[in-house]
Amino acid sequence: MQNNTKGALTALLAFGLFSTHDVVVKYLGGTYSTFQIVFFSVLLGFPLAALMLMHDNTPGNLRPRHPWWTAIRTVAVMTTGACGFYAITTVPLAQFYAIIFAMPLVITLLSIPLLGEKVGLHRAGAVLAGLAGVFIVLRPGTAELTLGHASALVAAFSGALASVIVRKVGHEERSVVLLLYPMVANVIVMGAILPFVYVPLSGIDLAAQAVIAVLAFGATLGVIAAYKAGEAVIVAPMQYSQIIWATFYGMILFGESPDMATVIGAGVIIGSGIYILMREGRKHSTSNRPVLRTRTRHETGTFLRAGSFLRRKADMTKKNGNGPKG
Repeated sequence: MQNNTKGALTALLAFGLFSTHDVVVKYLGGTYSTFQIVFFSVLLGFPLAALMLMHDNTPGNLRPRHPWWTAIRTVAVMTTGACGFYAITTVPLAQFYAIIFAMPLVITLLSIPLLGEKVGLHRAGAVLAGLAGVFIVLRPGTAELTLGHASALVAAFSGALASVIVRKVGHEERSVVLLLYPMVANVIVMGAILPFVYVPLSGIDLAAQAVIAVLAFGATLGVIAAYKAGEAVIVAPMQYSQIIWATFYGMILFGESPDMATVIGAGVIIGSGIYILMREGRKHSTSNRPVLRTRTRHETGTFLRAGSFLRRKADMTKKNGNGPKG
């Protein structure tokens, strides 16, 4: 119980850092293009990623074993980053998180064709309830739906697709491949767009870009530490604490106040996601647990993947004969 408490508290801190990261993104979005923010976030995050990758002694090269899946995943991660950052800058933070929290629902659906997962009535019902929660938040026909809302929906789908592909090929691909390809692709593509949208960075805003990289790095280390300390079924639901931070930051810094529909819809979405996590966490549940094994929030290619390092540690433990038996 002490380890689970430590894991939960560490996860709360880590996801608090992620939420603070998003606040800085939203601040910069008032002046700079999403493409420019993503470009500098990746560029400044490269040295921190290199420090982590220096400890990867897995033999092999940087050629993917599954080039097509790697290519699809790279596009999905880039899409998540661009759409997610744009949504953060254009819609209230609480609404953004409510929509992006639909990711576990989409992961569950995508796991059927891509992983051969069988989804029973319980999880299928949770998915339907969660999708209903998304409609409650968006209120199509009664509230104005913007490009920012559409971008958040796209980010939720592409982020789920990237996560499911990792579950499909992750044990055969090196962590460095899964990490570097989206980062390099972001630098190339966003760098090609940059001359058309570039606005000179002030000293304060350049520092803010560096803060984004540092916060993402620290949050990822926190998520890794949380999963090392506690059980996944305890740690994973802590990601939903981000909506508390979003509400707080939105009210204090941006004058945003979530309406009742957003509160109710977010509650339905979060409840559905937690129910799916609990179902996957049961002792006799299916061995294919795509949602429970999604170690961190939506991946944008601008920060390290906690799942890669956790999986590498688990594989090393199993190889050394110290893993669970049976």
